[in-house]
Amino acid sequence: MNRVILTPAALPSSALAELKQWLGITAGGDDALLTALLAAALETCEAFTGALPLEATCEERLPARAGWHTLATRPVQAIAAIESLSADGARIPLDHASWEADLDAGGAGRVLLPLPGEAKRVVVRFTAGLAADWDALPETLRHGVVRLAAHQHRERDTAGAAPLPPASVAALWRPWRRMRLA
Repeated sequence: MNRVILTPAALPSSALAELKQWLGITAGGDDALLTALLAAALETCEAFTGALPLEATCEERLPARAGWHTLATRPVQAIAAIESLSADGARIPLDHASWEADLDAGGAGRVLLPLPGEAKRVVVRFTAGLAADWDALPETLRHGVVRLAAHQHRERDTAGAAPLPPASVAALWRPWRRMRLA
């Protein structure tokens, strides 16, 4: 996937508090490490479920070919803009009247591009995510993120590479998993 997250979701202090409560930590000395573990657990959640858990502003680069193109990130909430990308990296906004966007019930975002002209690639800017913020994230996903971050914290000094996510976390996330046939 050729995606860049422009505005990542901000993890509130309540997310860190949940993890610290799960681990039984009261001191603030490891807050930066624990926050990083939560961010990594959110990325693992996306990889496992096929859905971006928290709403973020993103960009994806697509080939500049006429026709419909489906974005790889799901679920897409809104498609804001498309820019053509020249060989030298310059971006030229496409007139909104020259392209179409479609969001389906499964969260897929698609764009209909015009004839490309000289551009070889286009950049699509959009908003995607299951929940607007941490507190709106479904309980099973949120609890799985906390459990995975706690698991990683506890296993940080062991030598073995355990499969991720652990079975207890996978069981929480499995109902949210989206499979795609290629």
